[in-house]
Amino acid sequence: MAHQLSTNQQEFFRANGYLIDLPAVCTAPEISAFNLDLVELQKLLKPGETSKDIREWHEQSRWLYDICQNPRILDLVEGILGPAFYLWASNFFIKEPHCAQTVGWHQDAYYWPMVPHHSVTVWLAFTDADQDNGAMQIIPRSHHGGVIRHRRSGQTDSVLTLEAERGSFREDTAVSLALKAGHCSLHDDRAIHGSPGNPSARRRTGLAIRYSGTDVRNDLGVNPHFKTYLCRGVDRHRLNPVGIVPTRRFGRPAFRPVSIEEYTGGDAS
Repeated sequence: MAHQLSTNQQEFFRANGYLIDLPAVCTAPEISAFNLDLVELQKLLKPGETSKDIREWHEQSRWLYDICQNPRILDLVEGILGPAFYLWASNFFIKEPHCAQTVGWHQDAYYWPMVPHHSVTVWLAFTDADQDNGAMQIIPRSHHGGVIRHRRSGQTDSVLTLEAERGSFREDTAVSLALKAGHCSLHDDRAIHGSPGNPSARRRTGLAIRYSGTDVRNDLGVNPHFKTYLCRGVDRHRLNPVGIVPTRRFGRPAFRPVSIEEYTGGDAS
């Protein structure tokens, strides 16, 4: 019951586009084990790849799939998306100590070829994330403005070259989503968010997990490898391909998943 959202929490999310200060979804022993297992998963990376390339590996890794299907996480998501939704993406965001790399201001919905806007991202902290080591920041209420123009920049420390157009939102209203390991935040797919570098001596590791209501359709012409994994309820719409639950503990897709930069919806000038 502790992981079911209250009416006040649901109203806060609808008003502000994000939610923090939630009960832990993983215990301290679970998180310790996850960080050790992550090392094993990273051994599957090929030369030249980094942790940013661990995208959609829940499709072939039962360890990662089970994390994404954690019922404590799904209880929180159900409070936002309702009784029927699916898992479709996951990726790690790891900032090593003294890392200058940032994530520029952006909206997930700008990149995703999906309609309607009925998706939520869970950001699960594998380590403590705070202002000192580059915690994610979000612009409250920014999801009410719809999907805004993004521009490409070659002069940036961001892992994204497509960033939300400056001047269309107020950066000084940003809230830092500080999380203890084992806790998570939730944000709307239209919420403007990003993160600074990590000047600290501590690693910052988080897993982003993407869920959508069963009424959301993906454009397979843009993302042909898209697969859904039903989490709760019944998929009465049947709009998207369904993936096969993995059996191997650690694995990776045989194909290269479409990167966020390849989702370029709209004008990316």
